[in-house]
Amino acid sequence: MTTKHAIAGTRFIANETQEKWHDETLWMVRAKRDKQSRSLPEWERLRDLASAIKMYSNSHLDTLLEEFERNAVANGAIVHWAKDAEEHNRIVYDILKQHGAKNLIKSKSMLTEECEMSPYLFSKGIDVVESDLGERILQLMKLKPSHIVLPAIHVKRQAIGQMMEEKLGTEPGNYDPTYLTHAMRRHLRDKFLHADVAMTGANFAVASTGEIVVCTNEGNADMGTSFPKVHIATFGMEKIVPNREALGVFTRLLARSGTGQPVTSYTSHYRRPPEGGEFHIIIVDNGRSDILADADHVKTLNCIRCGECMNTCPVYRRTGGYSYTYFIPGPIGINLGMLRNPKQFADNVSACSLCLSCSNVCPAKVDLGEQIYKWRQKLDRIGRANPEKKLMSAGMKFLMERPALFNTALKFAPVVNHLPRFMVYNAANAWGKGRELPAFAKESFNDLWKKNKVK
Repeated sequence: MTTKHAIAGTRFIANETQEKWHDETLWMVRAKRDKQSRSLPEWERLRDLASAIKMYSNSHLDTLLEEFERNAVANGAIVHWAKDAEEHNRIVYDILKQHGAKNLIKSKSMLTEECEMSPYLFSKGIDVVESDLGERILQLMKLKPSHIVLPAIHVKRQAIGQMMEEKLGTEPGNYDPTYLTHAMRRHLRDKFLHADVAMTGANFAVASTGEIVVCTNEGNADMGTSFPKVHIATFGMEKIVPNREALGVFTRLLARSGTGQPVTSYTSHYRRPPEGGEFHIIIVDNGRSDILADADHVKTLNCIRCGECMNTCPVYRRTGGYSYTYFIPGPIGINLGMLRNPKQFADNVSACSLCLSCSNVCPAKVDLGEQIYKWRQKLDRIGRANPEKKLMSAGMKFLMERPALFNTALKFAPVVNHLPRFMVYNAANAWGKGRELPAFAKESFNDLWKKNKVK
């Protein structure tokens, strides 16, 4: 039984040039992260602090979120609570409707992707414009993000140039990145100037001050919120941090992990409404309370959405973001998808080599690989275990529990080296698809050990 991820991944790998380019580009970002981490002697101490702060915050969500609300209201903000995606989208639409708004300019937000907010608002006659460069490119191409920090990492500039020729009237055949960036900037400037309402996500929400913090490299969030009189900010409730001291730990880790920068170009703090305007903040649950109750997977809420687990993952780098069935790909997406709906998103669990590189680089020490292993142990009980792998495991168990049979099998294993190729490389040998099997040694390790051990 082939998983959806395996089928989609096979399509991605078929384009060897694309696979190589995608792999090398993401690994370059991983290498930049390593260079940044080595530049800070306290790097591992920061990771320990980030993990501890997150575990504290997530175990005190009730008090921290109420503290945030009190301070935000004192600052002049209007705070809303949304139990799920449907309520979140309805709150956003009600605010837009109240102000007669038809044009919404928004910065990149994985929460709004999670809530499928844009399609909902489009159906209500609202024009939603993504202001992040990569997100806007994908929006015009009618594509989804394939990475949570580098959403258009899979699209080459030639494809972007062709799209912009058609949509924006740019020069035919001019695929120069600087030219295309300036053309997109001119296109977006008009959208900024005529937006009725601005919307941002939030990388962090600070309980002690009632402010939200947005980290960007393009300044698009700042530009978007500079003109409209109404600003809507939305965040998942796990984004709360106790105070600015805690915030400083995460801002030192976020960009270094995600893009290999010391800090994002813009780290914007929003506390008060624009003069004569309104500042709405939506705090969203949408299943996060359920994760809190899951001891095996609660550390998923530590994630700060840096995307480094994708940059390091050998499977993601070689199969691309669209091979995953959950809207967030890579190791964090595998875990979040399973927490959302394990039966629906079980196909992604196989997209992991269990190398644990994701766990080793996570700035907040989310045990991503270990969690994926736990999900694999649960596949059979939810009816999503691969029957072929179950049969293989049963066969291996039978063999391993019988030493005499196991040693006999080892003795005759070298016979495989001399079999005709068609008997070894066939439909029953999944490993042999695209790989050469190693030759079986004439003498097993067991025999070598018995022969040479010191008595």
